[in-house]
Amino acid sequence: MQHADKNSTVSAGAQARLDGRNLRIGIVQARFNAALTDALASACRSELGALGVTAENIRHVTVPGALEIPLALFALAETDDFDALIALGCIVRGETYHFELVANESGAGVSRVSMDHEIPIANAILTVETEAQAWARADEKGRDAARVAVEMANLMEDMS
Repeated sequence: MQHADKNSTVSAGAQARLDGRNLRIGIVQARFNAALTDALASACRSELGALGVTAENIRHVTVPGALEIPLALFALAETDDFDALIALGCIVRGETYHFELVANESGAGVSRVSMDHEIPIANAILTVETEAQAWARADEKGRDAARVAVEMANLMEDMS
């Protein structure tokens, strides 16, 4: 970064722009572990509203589980109707390798959709050891996903 533009509008320590007015946000929520993902979604939608995103500018779809999230994100990204997307899910470690498969593949899929479509995606797919850990994180992670989506949508707009 030796030759970075000193007049750049994007700099380390810059204040996040969390103004969601006029932003269109898509949410994809897994139904597996529904009580937990419903809590994530409730916190996320509440925070989006607090940041100025109107209910009519939010599209919320559900899918069976975390492995289906990337495909639904892809479909939303393809419409070109959204400024940012949010992935909500919960994967609790079990006794088999399935946890690693679902966690790794869903995470990789979310990143791939984001990069391929050049759209910010806030990944709030919880990967936890126990259900208690998920409950301890659900509210804050849901709110954090909303803040990340709004901040990144504004950042991408500023950089374009």
